[in-house]
Amino acid sequence: MSKQMSADGDTVFALSTAPGRAALAVVRLSGPQAFDALAALGVKQLPPPRQASLRKIYHPQDGALLDEALVLLFQAPHSFTGEHMVELHIHGGIACTQSVLEALAGLDDVRPAEAGAFTRRAVMNGRMDLTGAEAIADLIDAEGRAQQQQALNQMAGGLRDLMTNWRDELKQTLAHLEADLEFADEDLPGGLGRAALKRVPELRAAMQAHVADERGLRLRDGLRVALLGPPNAGKSSIINMLAGRDAAIVSARAGTTRDVIEVAMVLGGVPVTLVDTAGLRAAGDDIEREGVRRALLQAEEADLRIWVSAADVEAIETPPNSASDLTLYNKTDLQAAPDGFDFALSTTTGDGVTGFFEALATLISERYGVREAPVLTRQRHKQALSEAIVCLQRAEEIADSGLELAAEDLRLAARALGRITGAVDVEALLDIVFADFCIGK
Repeated sequence: MSKQMSADGDTVFALSTAPGRAALAVVRLSGPQAFDALAALGVKQLPPPRQASLRKIYHPQDGALLDEALVLLFQAPHSFTGEHMVELHIHGGIACTQSVLEALAGLDDVRPAEAGAFTRRAVMNGRMDLTGAEAIADLIDAEGRAQQQQALNQMAGGLRDLMTNWRDELKQTLAHLEADLEFADEDLPGGLGRAALKRVPELRAAMQAHVADERGLRLRDGLRVALLGPPNAGKSSIINMLAGRDAAIVSARAGTTRDVIEVAMVLGGVPVTLVDTAGLRAAGDDIEREGVRRALLQAEEADLRIWVSAADVEAIETPPNSASDLTLYNKTDLQAAPDGFDFALSTTTGDGVTGFFEALATLISERYGVREAPVLTRQRHKQALSEAIVCLQRAEEIADSGLELAAEDLRLAARALGRITGAVDVEALLDIVFADFCIGK
C-alpha cells in the first residue's frame, strides 16, 4: 500500500467543514499539484510547512480578491493523506466559500474530491489501515459518548493490532507446518507441524468469542428499546417523560396508540431509539390488530424490552416472544406497586421517575458500553472473521488426512484476517469501506 494514489497526477479539493453560514470554513487540497494550486490563487510566497500563515487569496482568472486566509502546508509524506496537502482556513460566509471552491474548480489538474477521498488516499499511501478509516467515519457519525469512545479506541489501533497478532500467529504456525513438509528429511524435531497445529483450537475459540459478541455492532448502530404492555398502562406517557416532549398522544381511552412511535435520545452515552407500541390485547378491529402485530414484531427486534403495567389495566402475562429485560409498574399515585416489578413510578406525580431513568441508563451502559477489549464494528469484520474460523476448523479436521491441506486452510484463514485491516485485497474493499463517507474527509 505504499504506492501513492495520486501517481496519475490528480489533485483533489473539498470543503471539509459543514456548508452554510459560519465563522470559519476549511478547504483542503491533496495531491502533487496542491502547492501549485495555492500559487495559482496568488500565494506566491508559500509559508513554511506546518506553520499557519496569513495570506490573501485571489481569483486566478481576473485577480479579484477572494479572502484573507490562514494557510497551512503539509509536505508529502508527512501529511494525513501521505501527499502534499494544503488547508485554507477562510471566512465561513456562503459567498466567500463558494468563490474559493469555484476558483479551485477552474484550475488544471485539480478536481473536486469525492466522498472519503482524503481518507481513502491515506489508506492507499499506508498512513492508516481500513479499520482506522472506518473508525474515522464512526467518529464523525458518533451521537453519544460511548460511540465516540469506541471509535477512538479503534482509531488508536486496537482492532488492527488484534487482527495483526492473530494473523502473525497463523503465519508462525504455517511456517512450522511448511518446515515439516519441505524438510522432512532434515534433522528437525519430530512432529513439528502437528505440534504447531495444537495452538489452532485456542485461536479459533478466541475468534469465535469475538464473532459472538455483537456489542460493537449494536453500539455503532444504536439500540432499540421497546415499551410493551397492555393498553392504557401509560407507555406513551413514559415515552413522553423520557423524551422530554409530547412525542406520543396520551389519552385515558385504551388503545390510543395504534402504530409504532419512535423517539431518538441518548442514554448512558449510547444512542437509543425508544419505541412506543400498541397495547397488547385481543384487539377488536383490523387497525388495532395490525398495531398489536407490529408491537410483537418490535419486541422480537428490540435490544431491550420494558414491560409496563398499571393498576387500572387488564392484567395479562408477558408474551413468550417478548420476554422483558425490565418490568415497570406505572400509576403508583393510584395504587402501590405489587411485588415482582423491577421499578415503580408515577408519570403523573413524578415519583420514581429519576430512579428508573438512572437505572435504565446504567443497564444500557453496562450491556452495550465501551469495553477495553477491541470489538467488531462492521458486518464485513464479522464475515471475514467467520470465514477464518471455518478455515481453521477445517484445518483441524483435515490434518490427519494430510498436512498440505491443513496448511492451505491456514493460508486462507490468514488471508481472511488480512481483509479486515486491508493487508490483502485492499483495492477490492475500498468501495465498501468508503461507501458512507462524507465529502471533505
